[in-house]
Amino acid sequence: MSDVRDELLTASRFGQFLSVGVVGAGFDITTSSVLTAGLGVPPELAKLVGAEVAIVVMFTINERWTFAGHGVAGQWALLRRFIKSNLVRSGGVGVQVIVVWLLTQLPIALPFIGVDLWELATFPIAIASSLVLNYVLESLFTWRVASG
Repeated sequence: MSDVRDELLTASRFGQFLSVGVVGAGFDITTSSVLTAGLGVPPELAKLVGAEVAIVVMFTINERWTFAGHGVAGQWALLRRFIKSNLVRSGGVGVQVIVVWLLTQLPIALPFIGVDLWELATFPIAIASSLVLNYVLESLFTWRVASG
């Protein structure tokens, strides 16, 4: 158990994961906002699309930087990690969609030039709500940092 805790509490890896998350959040928020504010897509659906775009971007960066040296080499192993990453992050996405839904049910509106800024503000709040869950699950199940 100590090895697992030590691996998860590696400050540099968590910092890298957080940095990659900021990049992913940029893609997620941009995609979600354009879909909602620009195309009228409901926020919950826009959140799902934005999250998947971010997952692809973050997986690519995490694979080459944050978790470089973890995981088996080869195309099939890479594909398995990508699929695992999507499955693992589905828990985080589920949390995010629920947070967006809950926050958009509040009687808050911030209209600005025909756009409700409150709907857009829910996206970064949702992303932050799933950070630790995603880090732990990605570390343990996608790249298996505690198994060597």
